[in-house]
Amino acid sequence: MTVTDPEAQPGWVPEAIEDDEEEMPLSLRLSIADTLTLGNATCGFMAVYFTTTGILIPHLTGSQETGMARHSAATAVILMLCAAVFDLFDGLVARKLRSSPMGAELDNLSDLISFGLAPAYFVLVYGMVANDAHQRVAAVGAIVVLLAVVLRLARFSCVTVKDGTFQGMPSPFGALTVVSIVLLELPFEATLLAILGTAWLMVSRVEYPKPRGPLAVAMLSWIVSAMGLLAAWAFDAPGGQLLLQAGCALQLVLGAVIPLFATARRVNNFRDNRREARAAQLP
Repeated sequence: MTVTDPEAQPGWVPEAIEDDEEEMPLSLRLSIADTLTLGNATCGFMAVYFTTTGILIPHLTGSQETGMARHSAATAVILMLCAAVFDLFDGLVARKLRSSPMGAELDNLSDLISFGLAPAYFVLVYGMVANDAHQRVAAVGAIVVLLAVVLRLARFSCVTVKDGTFQGMPSPFGALTVVSIVLLELPFEATLLAILGTAWLMVSRVEYPKPRGPLAVAMLSWIVSAMGLLAAWAFDAPGGQLLLQAGCALQLVLGAVIPLFATARRVNNFRDNRREARAAQLP
């Protein structure tokens, strides 16, 4: 038997309750920045897909279609570059507009897919298809890359650094450096050492500038140029192979030079601080 309050109006529901039931919780709303972050994750997953279907499966089935493998490798790397563009813009949009409470978590998870899993898988497949590669050793290198990105992203969430800098090579830059090393087609030992060095830079304490202002424009221009080089290589344009190798070599040079500039800047700052301290002690 149901007891009804005689003072209550039949069929009446408090307006506040209706609003609470219809409103989506704030933590579940996606902002524009979050949508860009999901685009980052999608590109990373599709990079793994093209690496599998265009490179690994033809190799396992004995297919000799080198053109297909080249197109798929270029597509996979271009997708990683697109993920880097999404990662660049989601931060800019989040600062200009707003970000949902789960924006930071979405960003880390998406970066793990696009700049951890995708390049590590690229290294693993390289170890399986390259003539002079050793599959098990390449698998170890791939695991090191993946773990370096995991540790780097975890530290990014826990450690506070001074504004305008990253501690360790940013994961998008590290991922692009790793795939550049593979595309250079160096001897296996040199390739593995360069990949391990890049992984070390990602977990190091070397400071890297955040891509803001002119630096963000320069980074975006470099990504677009890299996409053009990959397209020229994929379609076997005249000089495409040489252009791609030049672009990959430049990526490696940037990865090596930026830490040197950062170290030189820290040494100069240390010297300036000592001079100021000595000057302050003089009568």
